[in-house]
This record gives sequence, C-alpha cells and structure tokens, in this order.
Amino acid sequence: MAVFPAGQLGSEQEMFQQLGTGLLDAALMTGAISSLRAPSLAGWFTPYLFEDVSAAAAAAETPAAQEMLDELQRAGVQGLGYTFAGMRHILMREGLIETPDDLVNEKIRIVPFPAMQTWWQAVGAVPTPVNLGDVYSGLQSGLLDGIDIDLDALVGLNFQEVAGGLTLTNHMAFPAVLVVSQATWSGMSEEERAAFTAAAEEALAWGTEQQVAAESANIASLDGQIEIGRVENGNEVFGTANAAFQEAYGSNDIISRFQEQAREAAQ
Repeated sequence: MAVFPAGQLGSEQEMFQQLGTGLLDAALMTGAISSLRAPSLAGWFTPYLFEDVSAAAAAAETPAAQEMLDELQRAGVQGLGYTFAGMRHILMREGLIETPDDLVNEKIRIVPFPAMQTWWQAVGAVPTPVNLGDVYSGLQSGLLDGIDIDLDALVGLNFQEVAGGLTLTNHMAFPAVLVVSQATWSGMSEEERAAFTAAAEEALAWGTEQQVAAESANIASLDGQIEIGRVENGNEVFGTANAAFQEAYGSNDIISRFQEQAREAAQ
C-alpha cells in the first residue's frame, strides 16, 4: 500500500472527490467532514454523550453506528469502522472557562461543520473557521480568543506556547472513519474484502487503544506549561447549548437510536 499522510492529497473534501472517482482507494476521514455526506454521523458530536474515548469506542460497536457507516454508500464509499482522536476541550488565549458566559462573543476556532457550529453558536461564542496550521499565529496575534481542540493536536502543535489556559471539558468526541472507494470495493473478491476488513479492524482498534493511553500522557506533558482547569457537570453547565444541538439533530432516526444505544453501551 502507498500511504499519503498529513494532507498530501489535498483537503478532505478533495479526497472525498478522489474516492468517488476511484482515484483514491481508501482514506481515514474525520467524522466531522464525513457528516457532510452522511448526516447521521453528526450524532457522534452529541455534546456530553461520552465520558471519555473508551466510552466512544464502545459506542462504535452499536448497530446504529453501523447504520451511519452504511449511509456513506450514498457518497460512493464503503465505511469500514471508526477510530478516535481525543475528546474535545477548550484552550483559551487568556484564562480558564467556568461557565458559557466566559465564552460569549469570544472568537473560537472550530472545525467548520454544522454540528459543531450549532453548539458553539448556542454557547454564545463566535465560531471562527481557521486552518489548523494558522491557529498558532492566530492565538499569538489575538485573531483568535480560543480554540476547540483535542489534546493530541494541542501538544503536537505546541499551542500551549501561545495560550494561557486549558479547560478540560470533554464536551464532544472526535471520531475518524475508515472508508474505501466503492469502485475499489466492488473490484475486490469476497476473500480480499474479508482480508482487508480484518486488517482494518485490527488497525482501527490499535489506534483507539493508543489514543486512550495518550489522553492521560498528554495532560501530564502539559503540567507546568499552562494553567489547567476542569468543568465539572458539563452536561448541566452547557445545558442550553446541549439542548440546541438536540433540537437540531435529535429528530434524525439514526441519531436518536445511536444516542440511546451509546448510553446503554456505557453502562
């Protein structure tokens, strides 16, 4: 296999086009951008549905999570499974967050897709789509007041150098989806599909295991470099924004089933 990491083939939107034509055989895509093609995937971004990455991984085994993968066939791809980046937190240029009032009118960099935008607008912030590579300078210059971020990206890109406070909120999970071009998939024999699927499942599970371990390691690495706080009972603290998300997406049948099944899987 030839592997092209770090956006070498273009943006995710461009790679979806490549998958649709068969130019690209397979890709690991964020659930965020994938939800633009399979709307039910927005259910993964239900605020405070998951306590941690392990809970999100358990939800990946639910029937509704498979229904979401099946919906990707409309986009010309076969969804094979999930893996995860860390939970989402709030990094601010100055200070920590205690309540949504601390975020009103603040310019917060988000991943530009509707589910996350809905939540942040309801919080009262100004969702600001900025390329991840421009976030460091954006925080440094004051173009951004903060960012919705997972700890892997924060540590990997050294955002703690230009920020004053990290508030651990765990407000959303951030899955990735392994997809295969339908042109490639249809050209495989049943034996080849089975072999590819087995290898994919092993790789995705390994990635999730690594991420579970990385969550605590990343926090430890930030100790002493930046002020760290935590929002307790976030489901109540951000209740208004959570309700806005539910109003926008809870009527989707697959999302509704997924939310119920994910809660059952966490018990």
